[in-house]
Amino acid sequence: MTHRDPQVRRFSSQVVDGMERAPSRAMLYALGFSEADFAKPQIGIASTWSMVTPCNMHIDQLAREAARGVDGNGGKAVIFNTITVSDGISMGTEGMKYSLVSREVIADSIETVVACQGFDGIVAIGGCDKNMPGCLLAIARLNRPAVFVYGGTILPGCLGEQKLDLVSVFEAVGARANGLIDDAQLKRIEAAAIPGAGACGGMYTANTMASAIEALGMSLPGSSAQTAVSEDKRSDCARAGAQVLKLLELGLRPRDIMTRPAFENAITVVIALGGSTNAVLHLLAMADACGVPLTLEDFTRIGKRVPVLADLKPSGRYTMAELVAIGGIQPLMKTLLDAGLLQGDCLTVTGRTLAENLAGTPAYPDGQAIVRPLTDPIKKDSHLVILKGNLAPEGAVAKITGKEGHRFTGKARVFDGEEAALKAILDGTVQRGDVIVIRYEGPKGGPGMREMLSPTSAVMGKGMGRDVALITDGRFSGGTHGFVVGHITPEAYEGGPLAIVEDGDGITIDAEQGEITLHLSKEQIQARLARWRRPAPRYTKGVLAKYARLVSSASRGAVTDGGAETQEA
Repeated sequence: MTHRDPQVRRFSSQVVDGMERAPSRAMLYALGFSEADFAKPQIGIASTWSMVTPCNMHIDQLAREAARGVDGNGGKAVIFNTITVSDGISMGTEGMKYSLVSREVIADSIETVVACQGFDGIVAIGGCDKNMPGCLLAIARLNRPAVFVYGGTILPGCLGEQKLDLVSVFEAVGARANGLIDDAQLKRIEAAAIPGAGACGGMYTANTMASAIEALGMSLPGSSAQTAVSEDKRSDCARAGAQVLKLLELGLRPRDIMTRPAFENAITVVIALGGSTNAVLHLLAMADACGVPLTLEDFTRIGKRVPVLADLKPSGRYTMAELVAIGGIQPLMKTLLDAGLLQGDCLTVTGRTLAENLAGTPAYPDGQAIVRPLTDPIKKDSHLVILKGNLAPEGAVAKITGKEGHRFTGKARVFDGEEAALKAILDGTVQRGDVIVIRYEGPKGGPGMREMLSPTSAVMGKGMGRDVALITDGRFSGGTHGFVVGHITPEAYEGGPLAIVEDGDGITIDAEQGEITLHLSKEQIQARLARWRRPAPRYTKGVLAKYARLVSSASRGAVTDGGAETQEA
């Protein structure tokens, strides 16, 4: 590498080259720079380490491995931190309103540091749900050579022969409320579920987004399917540091990789894995940051031809660690590629195409039951079903695996917020046949679009997964399963029809037809909307107020740097 090459050092040269930059160099000497380092490309290592959550508690060590990969291959690494929050800890509380907001804070902070400091490339390491799309939003905006590294999945907790994870605890709360287990058993589950570092162990949002980013081409092959505490993960970080320098030589930048066909590949892999509904929201936002047109209709189009193949939690039986043990997602991707379901000519951060990366990938071992063959899918089409209708004119996202059926009709039981709904589920107010309606939880109305894991887990824990539906303008955790519909748009706070639903109204969710219907006439809906008044904002100062003013509809990814036109005058 020619270190004085202006293309390789396009940004750092502006900071450290020349007589007039002596003050900058003086400060960098104090950080451990040598004179020789000023001639090297500078690579920012964006670490999401903190002791806030097990998902990220080890990432400081991984950042140092990435830095060694940079420093050992002719670059100069500079580690910096950004935030993380814990969805699992804050779930069901007012604090959860900051979860989706943290995606924007992470993106903004990485963009700010990289652009201010003049880094020529980026390694970003994320561990929890919002870290990953947050990192990719920043990478897309900056468009400097970059590799994303997933912090890795947690190992399953164990209680006797029972495999546990965080969702096991949420569902145990519902089981305790229903008298199915006692306090002592709840305590045993609580104490055994989280054995150490790493992100939640099913095909929840963290593992879903890690897999989507690998399919997108923005992480090295295998990065999405490694346990957090493994030599493979440490090696992945070191190789990522070295690879960014190669991307600088090649002049290969993120938006060369994150094209529309690449996003279609990511959607395909998410569906085959039975991934989280949050992937819809995050992929829309990431595409927006790249200037790639992507809509809810693309999920419907792709979903018609892509089956669900992986029998992974929450709807299935297996954990991510068990998928790691049989080869991760690479054999699955090779199967999809050979079947013509992936576009193999997409470039990746290896500098090669997806097809070239997958050439020679071995099949899964004989006898494994985690990933089914294309000839015997779990579901012949997508579990991520986009619904429209008079209750969701701009769309909604359902997670329908087929285990809970494809159609539900019931009577609305309406709650203006998550807490009231959870109380009513646990105390028996919610009955079989109800459609639980949780509203004013959207991006603007919440604000922050909380995940409804506590209510959905309580429903499952009480044994009502087939007998109750839940709809909301909020989101769902990747750990949610059951008959659920989220991301209803327009949200209630914006005067969407969800705002005027009343107790006892009939609602039908039809996943086969892609419809969600409120059984009122057009005239009845219009009359109720004419009487509706927007509630006062819950926050008028601070981060949540700022977010509510800027954020776009969930149907557009809930972005904050392209949604200003949606503000009220």
